[in-house]
Amino acid sequence: MSLIEISDLYYSYPGFEAKVLKGITVNIDKGSFTGIVGPCGAGKTTFSLTLNGLIPHLIGGKMTGSVVVDGLNTMEHPIADLSLKIGMIFQDPRAQLSGSGLTVEEEVAFGLQNLGVPREEILERISKALIDVGLSGFEERSPFELSGGEQQRLAIATVLAMEPDIFILDEPFAQLDPMGVEEVASIVGELNKKFGKTVILVENNTEILANFADRILVMEAGKIVADGSPREIFTDIEYLENTGVIPLQVTELAHLLKKEGKWDKEYPLTEDEALKEIKRIFFW
Repeated sequence: MSLIEISDLYYSYPGFEAKVLKGITVNIDKGSFTGIVGPCGAGKTTFSLTLNGLIPHLIGGKMTGSVVVDGLNTMEHPIADLSLKIGMIFQDPRAQLSGSGLTVEEEVAFGLQNLGVPREEILERISKALIDVGLSGFEERSPFELSGGEQQRLAIATVLAMEPDIFILDEPFAQLDPMGVEEVASIVGELNKKFGKTVILVENNTEILANFADRILVMEAGKIVADGSPREIFTDIEYLENTGVIPLQVTELAHLLKKEGKWDKEYPLTEDEALKEIKRIFFW
């Protein structure tokens, strides 16, 4: 069942004639985990902003075609309506904090208060969201005293509390250290597997996408140029390199071994898959 339906989508920013998005047509199913990859300037972030109505309502510009999210045409419905269906997480968690919340608890409450949610329900949603992202016990902490990974988890909690069905994450690991990446990646995976959310992750870290996504869209020059499973997309090393996407290390290793005539199996996506075949090649 398609939850998001995009048809013949074109877009150019205000004051510019050049199209940033060029004829995108794609459907995204309910409960799926879709990864979007592509080189810098491919239009990935722009595309994601059309899904929650920031384009065209807030940013403006010229948009044609249609984006329909759970029955709502984003060109016809305000951002407030779409925010009940879609939550968005950006690269910089600090930029996403409202600044109105002096504590973690107040930060999570901010969006709910604006919606007029009753106090008792707000408290219940705050508690559940903080437990879900592993920040229970942080209620009285200042959001700006948290680590980068904790701030990104808080940003996810603020969206979780709003209870949308769809999460869009635009390179949420870009400003995190390795520990923060591991923390947030596990939460992102749980959004789909544990909580049943439809997840769209804009991310060029192919290792993360290989672990969690069930579908990969490759964007280049404002178009979707490839659409397939992680195995279909990430095992085509030469295509990825030509597109400007960094291949998986284990898959790249297998590709090099194949050139030397030592690898005759399907390319691996995980370390476990690679290790099994490497043992066979070199030790057995």
